[in-house]
Amino acid sequence: MATILAISSQVASGHVGLSAMVPALQACGHNVIALPTVLLANHPGRQPTTGMRVDADVLETMLEMLGKNGRLDGVEAVLTGYLPSAFHVAFAVMAVNRCRAANSKLITLCDPVIGDDPKGVYIDATEAVAIRDNLLALADIITPNRFELGWLSGRPVSDILSAIEAARALGRPTTVATSIPVLGNRLATLAVTDRTAEQVVVARRAGTPNGTGDLLAALYLAATLDGRSSNGSALEFAVGGVDRVLAESVGGEELRLAKQLWYWIADRGIPK
Repeated sequence: MATILAISSQVASGHVGLSAMVPALQACGHNVIALPTVLLANHPGRQPTTGMRVDADVLETMLEMLGKNGRLDGVEAVLTGYLPSAFHVAFAVMAVNRCRAANSKLITLCDPVIGDDPKGVYIDATEAVAIRDNLLALADIITPNRFELGWLSGRPVSDILSAIEAARALGRPTTVATSIPVLGNRLATLAVTDRTAEQVVVARRAGTPNGTGDLLAALYLAATLDGRSSNGSALEFAVGGVDRVLAESVGGEELRLAKQLWYWIADRGIPK
């Protein structure tokens, strides 16, 4: 069991942000310290909703108290997701640096929540640049979607080959690129390093609920901590888990996370 510091959004109802990441990581046997960057009634795509940002200075104070209480001792990974301002990006950078100073083997996974098709960039430009220029440099693993991969790399991404080239241009140890178009109305998820490129292809599903990127990031991190990446199965574990949940969720307003995810993990062994 690893201890993971997770920094992202949280909703009272539904499974996006921390509300998808935390149960997935816990189901895989890991301990999670969750710091919410925003608190919302539900995903903003489902109106109406309400909530508030958690100020970055409040998060910094919380992190300081966690440190004083010894709760940060032994943190093995940091997972970052939705960061609503450049101040939150700076906080995430500080949190990673603090944890890495205490553990040189720390694994950092950054899900760069910047935009998506067809809307494009949906966060403030200053914040997007801060993620690209400051946070990504600290990440061992990044999990951009097709749009984010193109925006971060400054390269067009239209197929598997162009996605591999864009991923390697970013220079991160591992880039897990999602929603890459494949002929036959399919989508590929790639795990790209400087020497290898693994892919898992699934059927494109219509009416996909929000939260799949959060879920995939959590499952990939859990599998990496479990050592599955050493035999090439971290990507298969993560994509398979998301697809299992989606098979029961498409057409619904939310991911039907609990039942299907637990079955998937139980079938393949809970990480120890």
